[in-house]
Amino acid sequence: MFRRKKTKSAYALENEEWLRLLAQEEGVQELQQGIYYKVLKSGDGKSVTNLNNVISCHYTGRTIDGKCFDTSVGGYPLACRLRDLIQGWVIAIPKMKVGDKWELYIPAELGYGKIDQPGIPAWSTLIFEIELLGVQ
Repeated sequence: MFRRKKTKSAYALENEEWLRLLAQEEGVQELQQGIYYKVLKSGDGKSVTNLNNVISCHYTGRTIDGKCFDTSVGGYPLACRLRDLIQGWVIAIPKMKVGDKWELYIPAELGYGKIDQPGIPAWSTLIFEIELLGVQ
């Protein structure tokens, strides 16, 4: 059967509505600029103190339909400077402590916005499960 592809504006609205409904779920907390998170595990290590810190973490990234677009699980952890990541991570990661594991919900504007990425349509809300392993 022929299925009509969603317009970008319809997809953007669907993602905004999904995030709005998620915000009402139990255990979901809000950070600034419309970023939400859920604590899966609490750590007690140190925190990121500036954008030049190198973080090490395992992560899995998904879109709201559950499709995984990237993961480090089963391989090497991601290690990079905080300043080199998408804006949603730059805002959220400093709120985490080493050992924390969060599910992070990032609105499109703080992810890739209007730009398609491999496996990520433009205007996608990004869902990341992140376990912060280290900060240098």
